[in-house]
Amino acid sequence: MALLNLLLLLAAALCIPGLINRTRARLAGRKGIRFAQHLYDVRLLLRKGAVYSTTTTVLFRTTPSVILGASLLAQLFIPVGNLPPVVSFDGDVVAFAYLLALGRGALILAAMDTGSSFEGMGASREALYGALVEPALMLTIGTLALLSGHTSFAELFDAGASDDTQLIIVLLLAAYVLTKIVFTESGRVPVDDPRTHLELTMIHEVMCLDYCGVDLAYIKIANWLKSAALSMLAADAVAAALCPRWWFAAPLAVLLTGLSVGIVESTQARNKLIRNTTFLLTITALAALVFFTGYLLQLNIGIQ
Repeated sequence: MALLNLLLLLAAALCIPGLINRTRARLAGRKGIRFAQHLYDVRLLLRKGAVYSTTTTVLFRTTPSVILGASLLAQLFIPVGNLPPVVSFDGDVVAFAYLLALGRGALILAAMDTGSSFEGMGASREALYGALVEPALMLTIGTLALLSGHTSFAELFDAGASDDTQLIIVLLLAAYVLTKIVFTESGRVPVDDPRTHLELTMIHEVMCLDYCGVDLAYIKIANWLKSAALSMLAADAVAAALCPRWWFAAPLAVLLTGLSVGIVESTQARNKLIRNTTFLLTITALAALVFFTGYLLQLNIGIQ
């Protein structure tokens, strides 16, 4: 069962980018690229060698492997519906957050290692946005831990077995916050735009300018895995409230992120950089509100 759980997570990671591209193309009235085009692009990158600047150190060369390894390890903690994860222990929710932070920190250091002013700007923005979005992630996970009484993802969503309407609302709000976090962590509109080519406004993409070949492929795959992990958490929260089964949670994770990101990127423009801070603080404030609501439920205080 744990192997099926991992396979479903990997399948979700591979399908989400394709669904985003297809949704964006359909809403724009275009035929668009094929569903698996991102896989062909990565296969092409894996066939190429890597070129390194003479100003970079071993830190720059090892960062893609660190990011990919951290994302793969983070996947092992995530359950799919009622399936058990590959790895589970008390406190793995904290280990998950630190693994995401490890990947972000490694990429920030690698961008600064190049000595490029453009990549330095991207690194500073990534550090700021990471510091703003991580409290929202921890508050949301803390809410689920408070409701379930556990600090392991394997048991985090057991509280959804109840038919309590108030509890269901809290779980759905937590799923909404996690979906918003996906936009930031995956570098999508309205926070960032992976299609832009203007270095002055790029965030995630500008930190990867000096990477090519297999290293760039590792970074892209790691980003897919991270997005899938957060999407599955959001889907698990919805499934816990409605139908805690793997056959419901797995496709929901793909649809939840694929459709929402595709629709937002087709209907909205990217935020000005000065507005991103407000956007992220709003997510954190909503996560704090959800946490406070869950706390009131734990005290058996009715919410009118």
